[in-house]
Amino acid sequence: MPSRPSPRRPAPPSPATAPGTPAALTELPVVACKLYRADGRQRTVSRSDADLDAALETARADGGFVWIGLRGTSARDLERLAVTFRLPALAVEDAINAHQRPKFEQYPDLTFAVLKPVRYVDHDEVVDVSEVAVFVGAHFVITVRHGESTVVADVRAELDTPELDPADLAGLGLDDTDVDLDVPLPPGPHAPSPASVLYRLLDHVVDGYGAVVEDIAVDVEDIEEQVFSGGEDEHAERIYKLKREVLEFRRAVVPLVNPLQRLVDGGPTGPSATAVAEEKRPYYRDVLDHLLRAADAIDGYDRLLTDVLQAHLTQVSVRQNRASARQNEDMRKISAWAAIALVPTAIAGIYGMNFEHMPELGTRYGYFVVLAVIVSACVSLYVVFRAKKWL
Repeated sequence: MPSRPSPRRPAPPSPATAPGTPAALTELPVVACKLYRADGRQRTVSRSDADLDAALETARADGGFVWIGLRGTSARDLERLAVTFRLPALAVEDAINAHQRPKFEQYPDLTFAVLKPVRYVDHDEVVDVSEVAVFVGAHFVITVRHGESTVVADVRAELDTPELDPADLAGLGLDDTDVDLDVPLPPGPHAPSPASVLYRLLDHVVDGYGAVVEDIAVDVEDIEEQVFSGGEDEHAERIYKLKREVLEFRRAVVPLVNPLQRLVDGGPTGPSATAVAEEKRPYYRDVLDHLLRAADAIDGYDRLLTDVLQAHLTQVSVRQNRASARQNEDMRKISAWAAIALVPTAIAGIYGMNFEHMPELGTRYGYFVVLAVIVSACVSLYVVFRAKKWL
């Protein structure tokens, strides 16, 4: 097992930001930053008049949380956040360097997760894999996105526009015309929390796996139908490329199974337990069920593509053998006719040498005898070759 690379050496502080100084929003590549209060109120943190430390203190004071979204951040950017939110150095390194394995890691004060959203580009038959690193603390969520995935934006949109069932609204004494993001709602299952953000991110990612599985299934069935349709087209390259994409998909899905299983079975302990609340565990169990289905489907399609590839190569081999057999048969026919033609050619060549003293030339019936010998020899050869099925 390869050893973990040594932690990245912290970048030297910039003149504007001394070590230990909270990072202002204007200094970071922040896609979005919002404060979610415990009473249901939501407020966008201004990038011009508030810094992350002030927003975090507000969240701690009223039991809410701050969600900061970053994209493709640099080492210095995330290290500035690490000062304010006390992020572990190894987790910061993993968030900076993309191409990590999906995982869940528990730290004393937070949970760190790496998720792999995927989408299927059907016209190219390519699995596009992105990466989202998530820091989940008691009063904050930090997401670092690498790639073009919309999972983070979709979850943020859900929290900004919560979907409440009519029964839930009726229980609050409201109807669907009374929901206003500026009006606080009583705490309940729909109240945003760091645990709900992590769950929604994971749920969206795994739902995306299901959609990709369905798209791959269509292409696998199409390839299978073409291979066994009796045509002579070459499909090996397409099968191999799709099999390689399935392998890439597998690398995004399967490593997540064991960490999520541990999360469902035992969950975190200690101060970081608030990052994955106990009431969310049944929802994580449902996500695990969908994840296992996707993993099983991937393994099934990988085996099926292997079988289809072998069947296709067998068909190609059979066609080549048939072509070789036809060529051998043609060569036998050519050789047989060449042997038959050799008899008159040889005899005619002998008597075409124009020597003066050739006794047969003076024979009265020599010409007819020679013709009879030629015909007899050719007929005999034809009968022999015919009996041996060369002709």
